[in-house]
Amino acid sequence: MFKLLREDIKNIFHEDPAARSWLEVLFCYPGLHAVVFHRFAHKLWKLKLYFFARFLSHISRFLTGIEIHPGAKIGRRLFIDHGMGVVIGETAEVGDDVLIYKGVLLGGTSLEKKKRHPTVGNNVVLGSNAIVLGAITIGDNARVGAASVVTHDVPANATAVGVPARVRTGYSDKEIEKLEHAKLPDPITDVMRFVLEEQIKSEKKIKQIIEDFRKQLSGN
Repeated sequence: MFKLLREDIKNIFHEDPAARSWLEVLFCYPGLHAVVFHRFAHKLWKLKLYFFARFLSHISRFLTGIEIHPGAKIGRRLFIDHGMGVVIGETAEVGDDVLIYKGVLLGGTSLEKKKRHPTVGNNVVLGSNAIVLGAITIGDNARVGAASVVTHDVPANATAVGVPARVRTGYSDKEIEKLEHAKLPDPITDVMRFVLEEQIKSEKKIKQIIEDFRKQLSGN
C-alpha cells in the first residue's frame, strides 16, 4: 500500500506543474485521497462487505467531491486532477497512468446487472467534464477532449472530440500534449477545411481552363 502511495505522489509531481512539495501533495490533493480511500473500499468490496465498502466510498465522496464506486477496478498511478464531480461507476475499469480532470463521468447505460460501464486503457487522458457512457473501451494512449460525450469505442492512440464525440487516429504524445486540450483536433473542422481547400483548387483549375480557352479563341 505504501509503495503504491509513493508511486502516486511521484506521478503527481510528474503530471502537475503546480505540485511543490510531497507534504502539499499528501494533504492537499483530493484526487490522491480518493484513490487511497478507494483501495481500502475495493478490498472490502472483494470481501463481500458491501455495506462497509459503500459507506467508506460515501465518506470519500463527502471529503473529496469524487465518487468512485468500490466495485470499480482502478489501475496504478491514476491521477485525478481538480477532481470535483468525477464519478466512476461500479463496473468501470481504469488502466495504469490515466489522467482524469474534474467533472468526468464514467457512467452506465443499462439497468441490467452486467458489465455496463467503460473500460479505460493505459495512459489515457480524459478532459474536463468528459462523459463516457456504456460498456465501451477507450484504447491505450487515447485522448478525450473536454466536454465531449463518448458512446462508442475509441481506438488506441486516437482522439475523441465533440458532442457526440468524433474520433481521429494517428496522433502521438508529442503531437498532442496532455494539458493542451485547446489543440485537440476537431474532425468536423478538418473535413470542412479539406472541402474548402479542394473547392479553391477546383476554382483555380476552372479559371485556368477558361483563360486557356480564351487564348485559343484570340489566337484563331
